[in-house]
Amino acid sequence: MRCAPTKCRPCPSAGYSQIGDEVRIRVVAFEQRHARAFHDLNVAWIEQFFKMEEKDRLLLEQPQEKIIEAGGHILIAEDDNGAAIGCVSLVPYSEGVLELAKMAVGNDLQGKGVGSKLMAATVAKARELGVKALYLESNSQLGPAVRLYERTGFHHLTADRRPTSPYERADVFMRLDLESGS
Repeated sequence: MRCAPTKCRPCPSAGYSQIGDEVRIRVVAFEQRHARAFHDLNVAWIEQFFKMEEKDRLLLEQPQEKIIEAGGHILIAEDDNGAAIGCVSLVPYSEGVLELAKMAVGNDLQGKGVGSKLMAATVAKARELGVKALYLESNSQLGPAVRLYERTGFHHLTADRRPTSPYERADVFMRLDLESGS
């Protein structure tokens, strides 16, 4: 069954969401078969705008060990052929707080709702886990991503509330409090 062409809405078959006329996506938990796509999707945006840093290499080259086995989660957006077209991770940050990190969508699918679907699934996963808050670091050059975070309810941290970042490029620090239902 194909969904009617709309922006992005739940599709009745297989947990997919329809994006436009062509691509259906579903968000699934990371499996080892996703490791190369998780790496490549993130390297693409990092190298387009910045440079790879040590923490990037650690997380991207060893996602099972550095994220999953450390108590985190990785979510993958797949198209209806099972190809990974987007990803996001939740990395343990502090007591009751997970860091939203390594969110990426393939260049050809940006602006088509994949990021919004990933974000909704990420917040739902965090709530399911009973997390108090999500934290993230980004860069002001990534305007569409920052606007997605703001639409989701993340608020910018003032300079006095920003932690020291392992990333040279980080100049945006945000938090989403989940306990109050926000």
